[in-house]
Amino acid sequence: MNEEQRSLLLSCSSHYLPPQGVKLSYGTAGFRADASLLQSTVYRVGILAALRSLKTQLVIGVMITASHNKVSDNGVKIADPSGGMLSQHWEPFADALANAPSPQDLVQLINDFVKKENIQFSGVKPAEVLLGRDTRPSGNALLKAAKEGLASVIAAVAIDMGILTTPQLHWMVRARNKGMKASEHDYFGQLSSSFRCLMDLIPRERGTFGGMKDKLVVDGANGKEKVVPHGFGSKDVGTRCASLDGDADRLVYFCVSPESSSKINLIDGDKILSLFALFIGEQLRILNEQVDTKNSYQARLGVVQTAYANGASTNYLKQLGLEVNLTPTGVKYLHEKAAGFDVGIYFEANGHGTILFSESFIGWLEATTYELSSGSKGSEEKKAALRLLAVGKLINQAVGDALSGLLLVEVILQHMGWSLDRWNELYQDLPSRQLKVKVADRTAVVTANAETVVVSPPCLQEAINAEIANYPQGRSFVRPSGTEDVVRVYAEASTQEGADSLACSVAQLVEHFLG
Repeated sequence: MNEEQRSLLLSCSSHYLPPQGVKLSYGTAGFRADASLLQSTVYRVGILAALRSLKTQLVIGVMITASHNKVSDNGVKIADPSGGMLSQHWEPFADALANAPSPQDLVQLINDFVKKENIQFSGVKPAEVLLGRDTRPSGNALLKAAKEGLASVIAAVAIDMGILTTPQLHWMVRARNKGMKASEHDYFGQLSSSFRCLMDLIPRERGTFGGMKDKLVVDGANGKEKVVPHGFGSKDVGTRCASLDGDADRLVYFCVSPESSSKINLIDGDKILSLFALFIGEQLRILNEQVDTKNSYQARLGVVQTAYANGASTNYLKQLGLEVNLTPTGVKYLHEKAAGFDVGIYFEANGHGTILFSESFIGWLEATTYELSSGSKGSEEKKAALRLLAVGKLINQAVGDALSGLLLVEVILQHMGWSLDRWNELYQDLPSRQLKVKVADRTAVVTANAETVVVSPPCLQEAINAEIANYPQGRSFVRPSGTEDVVRVYAEASTQEGADSLACSVAQLVEHFLG
């Protein structure tokens, strides 16, 4: 780092001193806090994004949002060149950067890091960063801080993409690094054209919602509380409804219960995963049966869940003959595992997930479609290949995206000729219960096998196993919280009473073993 760059960082950072007594940590959601505390942090994330772009020599994204948090909060997170989350390797540096007490400490930290990472400031392509924000009143001031951070790195280019959903910004970063057009108009253009392609490929005899009203109601008011939205009543029984979270990266479906207009039947991320797996599995089967064995491609389809996925969903997917993989809790683990398949589908029960296609499989699909175009025009295998290519364009392969996910659900229900009830009947969720146990030191609990087995303290897992054996279809696991000194308990059983009892028993075991 030369003297000009050092002086610029010292000068600019003196206007963005960190608040006293506040320590922030970069997690899955980036940095998140009351907006009044974030000016310094967002300024420094601007610097971080510029350094990441210089290191990778690719476009990086910065999104200012706090999703479904209250309006007085805000947050900031980075999108890596793939459109995914910031590399875990850089998270400790992000923490240190946000919490450096003075401009001098900040510059020293940056200087040490760029030496270690061999980041060049000259003789390379300048940093390029796309900026997005949600509609919070604090967004404009924080956007200015991010731009100031970027301006603290010589020649860094900040491109303000305006008000966006979080998945839109991630999509744009991925698209820009693939050499594609990457505006909001381009995002909606790709979604609409691929949706239209899939609709045109629906078999005529199936193109109906099983007699259900051809109407979808979208709840954008953070509807995750499992209660009927305001204004809903008996007139809405049977209406297909979708609910998005605050930054539109999570999606669930629901309908008003016919038994009581004050209750809903929830269709969560596990059921969305099952629907996607059924549809993609069907297209792969058509291709495998029809395509010439010389040119065939045995695509590996895998589904990825965490231990929080309902046991009934995991059993259902296994009965379909699918390869089911478990990872520790956290989108970064799910996404990484799914990327190892030709087609990898991951979802959390909360509605966050997506589908990933390998470059080699997309290439084979494109070649196969071209080959089949010269033969029988409307062949089933060609339609299957076209459907899979369209899914790859409709779904947001960077991150979970409620808008693209919703369109894919809608087209698959049309393709299947299914109502919401028919979809919901794929399997019945096992009753479950989650509890938190306050402990002195959460790090005393160490887990393995995707957080399903406790390896420390000794003998705790054996005690949990003995308790599980008392309940039909019993399952339980414990894991330390990533943010607070609590141990989280999850339990399932064949009845709600059993799930509640098992969760309480396991919570008592945690208290006994950890004090």
